[in-house]
Amino acid sequence: MNAKLDSTIANRPVTRQTFDEVLVPTYAPAAMVPVRGAGLDLWDQNGKHYLDFTSGIAVAALGHCHPAVVDTLTRQANTLWHLGNGYTNEPVLRLAKALTEATFADRAFFCNSGAEANEAAFKLARKYAHTKFGAHKSRIVSCLQSFHGRTLFTVSVGGQPKYTEGFEPLPPSIDHIVFNDIESARAAIGDDVCAVVVEPLQGEGGVLPADPAFLKELRELCNKTGALLIFDEVQCGMGRTGDLFHYMTYGITPDILTSAKALGNGYPIGAMLTTNELAQALSVGTHGTTYGGNPLATSVALTVLDTINQPAFLARVKEASAKLRSTMEKLVADYSQVFGQVRGAGLLLGLVVTDAWKGRSKDIQRAAEGNGLMVLIAGMDVLRLAPALIVSDEQIAEADRILRLSLDQMIKAAA
Repeated sequence: MNAKLDSTIANRPVTRQTFDEVLVPTYAPAAMVPVRGAGLDLWDQNGKHYLDFTSGIAVAALGHCHPAVVDTLTRQANTLWHLGNGYTNEPVLRLAKALTEATFADRAFFCNSGAEANEAAFKLARKYAHTKFGAHKSRIVSCLQSFHGRTLFTVSVGGQPKYTEGFEPLPPSIDHIVFNDIESARAAIGDDVCAVVVEPLQGEGGVLPADPAFLKELRELCNKTGALLIFDEVQCGMGRTGDLFHYMTYGITPDILTSAKALGNGYPIGAMLTTNELAQALSVGTHGTTYGGNPLATSVALTVLDTINQPAFLARVKEASAKLRSTMEKLVADYSQVFGQVRGAGLLLGLVVTDAWKGRSKDIQRAAEGNGLMVLIAGMDVLRLAPALIVSDEQIAEADRILRLSLDQMIKAAA
């Protein structure tokens, strides 16, 4: 019998080595393989327990297997899965109404990921500018060290050369400015710019919050030149900073906003939100996606949105954020030879290593994992914490304990 048709294949044992045998080597996953999760708790194939302060890179905002999300997915899976985009459906209509009522936006476009949401935003900006001003207005301005996805278009807009090397030629008419540098923005944003895209809180670029004055200047420059201001809130949105979206914290409204990650709590979905006027540029047939806005994804996302966008829930996020920051600031003070500062916002924080520990954030991550704490990195010099928004004070204290244990072990080994 052909092994590929063997009905027993789904039950065969697999290990971390299986990854090296059958998957394209675009990732270097940890040695352990998680098999079960609940809230912020995870267990691997050997039954070892981990406290998850990654939430799947800021995705599982409600934690693993949240009961309300599981219930919604189960009910929808027994009702209606998918329709082609020649039809609409009730869950997508409800989600679109909920998102537009909760934000500045009038219209929503749904897709499958943050990259696709940003791709849609960039295409909308160029199409709108081309229609209203002419083909000359096509340049996109982004920030150095930004991250907007892994398609060729979005990775080119992201300002990190390590992600574009070897994929040339890259899409043209894309320029980059220094994040939080107003003069750099003024020099780059002219009348030929169709869009300026920025993360209000850079995630992959090092957990760097935007200065309010910088975002204000971007808004004013866009108003002056007719460019559209795009906020990429794929990582920092959906309640992670204590407001539903981070633009609300700043009081600066974009023309287009992109969301994904936590929007589906792990079920793939992305969204581009915009105004009535701008949405008209994407008329029938100008853009699309097969799976975007299907009943499964949008029903899950609506439950996630309804759960997060509650005053009491967001108030607790702010409490937990303050607790996590104060705890990490104390840790940084106690381990000043390792960390220099805490930066970020809400429940997305970065611990920046000192020059003496430069390049060792991955080592700290592995040490913590060995002791049962899952954390992220943002480059080789920043340890990133992005726990689920339901994190308790006790779990914050436990993460602190494990980090201290791990650092003590590393310092002792180096002595």
